[in-house]
Amino acid sequence: MIIKPKIIGGVCLTAHPIGMRKALEEQIKYVREAGKFPMPRRVLVLGGSTGYGLATRISAAFGGGAGTLNISFERGPTERKPASPGWYNNKYFDEAARKEGLTAESLNADAFAHETRLTVIDKIRELFGQVDLVVYSLASPVRKDPDSGETYKSVLKPLGKAYTAKSVDFVRGTVGEVSIEAATAEEEAGTVKVMGGEDWTLWINALLEADVLAGGTKSVAYSYIGPEITYAVYRAGTIGSAKENLEKSAGALNSMLKSIEGEAFISVNKALVTRASSVIPVVPLYISLLYKIMKEKGIHEGCVEQMYRMLRTRIYGPNGTLKDDNGLIHMDDWEMRRDVQDLIGARWNKIDNKNLGSLADIEGFREDFMRLHGFDWPGVDYDADVDPMG
Repeated sequence: MIIKPKIIGGVCLTAHPIGMRKALEEQIKYVREAGKFPMPRRVLVLGGSTGYGLATRISAAFGGGAGTLNISFERGPTERKPASPGWYNNKYFDEAARKEGLTAESLNADAFAHETRLTVIDKIRELFGQVDLVVYSLASPVRKDPDSGETYKSVLKPLGKAYTAKSVDFVRGTVGEVSIEAATAEEEAGTVKVMGGEDWTLWINALLEADVLAGGTKSVAYSYIGPEITYAVYRAGTIGSAKENLEKSAGALNSMLKSIEGEAFISVNKALVTRASSVIPVVPLYISLLYKIMKEKGIHEGCVEQMYRMLRTRIYGPNGTLKDDNGLIHMDDWEMRRDVQDLIGARWNKIDNKNLGSLADIEGFREDFMRLHGFDWPGVDYDADVDPMG
């Protein structure tokens, strides 16, 4: 099968197995070169097939020497279609970790289902007995409530009123305006049900009751706050409502985990190119500006660089977990520096089709997006016939 990128509406529908292997190898290489650090060695990752979840799993395994169990729901390959990027990531990660002598298993299952929780608890007992770190990094457009059976959908919309702002078509490389209608109350509630803290709470409850959390267990989930430029569509929108709910849940879970001297907290991460961020209006243009400026200043990080720094210096640093008074770990500290944000604001007001290439790193955005799906890697023959099974 000859596999080419197929992009519709900012979503790539294909993935290249050889390129996906290359992408994973590059992340593992970074962690190996960055060096080992001390951390517990039994890790459960909920949503570890792509993005921050995968980067945390790679950092924990190849930086911290941890065994990992990952749960994600991915589309496998067929004779006519390649698999989803996460399916290849899971396959190649497990192979690479096992070659290092590390425990590594990936379960392809609906992480929102009670049945999956029971399966995972049995697997934890089989592999580790107990786990010391629970990473919650699930991202899905839909969630079926495990009790009521009702299916909820998330939407990317502002609240209160419609929003119009600059955006970029990163495939064509053109700047324009985008307008997004305001969410209904039902859409906001649905987004909170899918992306808020309810499912994270169900997981910690189930794991605690089953006695598969070791003393001192930590649990981290991921959020984003961002600057004023993206505020209306992100933090003050439906996603922001969900993230606020997630952050409130962290406080309740932190109190719950005190019974085993554990803790729960949120890592507020930097804006990066992910399969989710690429379809949020306004955000690709902001990220392109951010990339340009942070690269100029020598402080740019991708997913794996940021999660490695988080584990090594913030969660398992020499002074314990470094978080603010609200229980937040700020991995967005370099993004939100005043000098960075001031430059973004100045360039945002000037940017158009003529100066897009000089003011923003649109090529860097596009490259990162393509490589998330295994494309645009040097040394890979994309005209060659490949086995979609990987």
